[in-house]
Amino acid sequence: KQGDIRSFETLVNRYKDVSLNLSYTILKNKEYSEDTVQEAFVKVYHKLNSFKFKSSFKTWLYRIVINTSYNNLKKNQKYSVQEDIHIDESTIDKSSLDEEYQKEYINMALNKLNNNEALVLRLHYLAELSIKEIEKATGFSSSKIKTSLHRGRNNLHFQLKEILGNEIDDLL
Repeated sequence: KQGDIRSFETLVNRYKDVSLNLSYTILKNKEYSEDTVQEAFVKVYHKLNSFKFKSSFKTWLYRIVINTSYNNLKKNQKYSVQEDIHIDESTIDKSSLDEEYQKEYINMALNKLNNNEALVLRLHYLAELSIKEIEKATGFSSSKIKTSLHRGRNNLHFQLKEILGNEIDDLL
């Protein structure tokens, strides 16, 4: 809040990966997501003085990232082409489900979910936000969040089963 660039750099480094994941969930385009997250961090820097500590910093930050992502989606929707997320599942080495690959398979499956389900799952599990914090970050009602979490878990399991077949047991 006092304009310390090094402190802000620490915040950026701490929250950039989750912010990129959240933005990508909405925009489905790596380059747009990177630009959007950069734009969101600029907004955060300029609005730090308005942060009132009524919620956690990460909840406030993710709200800005999500809103900026949705705004950019609306603004660029008619001009942008979303990345074709094509996964050649026949090339996946299903025998090597060590930690190195687990994240990749989970991201593949998350990319196949609808945006709300993927967003809520990422906020809950990746960003480790509570239902209440997700409400603040997204503006969704608690019932919508709970429903999205339930459906998202089921759909994630289904997508992982599609990708990994019987090897899903090794992942879970």
